[in-house]
Amino acid sequence: MNAFKERWEIKNNWQLIFPFLGIIALLYTAYLFSKNIIRSFIDRQEHKILYYALVVVAVAVFYYIMLRFFLWCFKKLEGKWVTDYRWEMIAIFIAFALTGTSSVRIAKPLLEWIGFTRTVFPDGFLGGSLYWILRIIIILPIYQVLLIIFGTLVGQFKFFWEFEKKMFRRMRIIK
Repeated sequence: MNAFKERWEIKNNWQLIFPFLGIIALLYTAYLFSKNIIRSFIDRQEHKILYYALVVVAVAVFYYIMLRFFLWCFKKLEGKWVTDYRWEMIAIFIAFALTGTSSVRIAKPLLEWIGFTRTVFPDGFLGGSLYWILRIIIILPIYQVLLIIFGTLVGQFKFFWEFEKKMFRRMRIIK
């Protein structure tokens, strides 16, 4: 445990919550991927044992692949993101994940509330494209607000405020 704490620069035990949440979120994501992929090939009702066995194997495979990917991302971003401790990078990744998921989940009911549903647009390329363009336009401001909120909740307000300002400068919204 001391080697783990040392690697992630964890000074206080409460900081262990971020690696723990990261592991739980990664396992859950691997489970969702596995379940959806296996379900498309095997009927869960007819082949219960085979279904669950394959899900467990797929979870292990996806978990390992995603863990390796995120550790690689940590190494790449360590020099670009200014943080005091390595565990803060896990908190930042968690905030990005929560923000992305939440903004996508909020956009659909918001569009429906405004009156734009998939049935409003005519079938075909233009109708579907118009729906998704509107949905992305709705998602962008929601994402910006939620990024600051979730960033603050994980204790990284300063990082996300600077991130937002940099993004707005690149979009030429502020100077």
